[in-house]
Amino acid sequence: MSDAAQPTAAEVRAAAEAVKAALDVHLAAVERRSGEDDPAVYEAFNELAAAAEEYDELLYDRYDEVTPFEIPGSEDSLPPYAGPEEPNALSVLIRRDYAVVEPQRLLAQAGRVADLEAEPDAEAANGAGSSVHAALGVLFGEFEPDEIASRHKEFGLEEGDSTLWVTASDDSTDPGEWLEAPFEQVDPQRVVCRFDVSAVFDDDEFDPDEPSGPDAPLEDPDR
Repeated sequence: MSDAAQPTAAEVRAAAEAVKAALDVHLAAVERRSGEDDPAVYEAFNELAAAAEEYDELLYDRYDEVTPFEIPGSEDSLPPYAGPEEPNALSVLIRRDYAVVEPQRLLAQAGRVADLEAEPDAEAANGAGSSVHAALGVLFGEFEPDEIASRHKEFGLEEGDSTLWVTASDDSTDPGEWLEAPFEQVDPQRVVCRFDVSAVFDDDEFDPDEPSGPDAPLEDPDR
């Protein structure tokens, strides 16, 4: 950064004062919070995070120094819960990513399943073991997702990121109501809890037993 673009000492001082003021507002909101998901606390937390980030950037640009604070990004936390206090129904949304790292192992496992289930049909058995696309269809049609997760190495897969969301609702949905677009309309404010697993947490020495945001405890749901 050129000298002309550097913030002034006064701008850095003003940013520091903004952090102090945001700290006072946050503490006051916490002291008078009305419940676990008080929106005033959530708002004060975000304002404090923004002020701290601004100060950190200006401090670095002006003095080439950093703060010891690490504020979780807002994308890692959930908005205040606005769903029913006593939900009559819930939905569990799960996403698990895998990489196909051993295609031959995957094909062999699918071939074995096809041999057992349709041994007289040689064409179907051979098809399952000749295409990764067909093999995935066979394995995920035979095994439950939790079994795939626990045995993924046997199938030549490597785990990637995963997430599990539990959302609350007032009433149960009608049969077939959301099958055409099952993940299209998820209200973040009805998420009761969320559990994430990612290698990015390992890079930061992430402790799954510690919350990463004001309202979003993250942990491995398969432990």
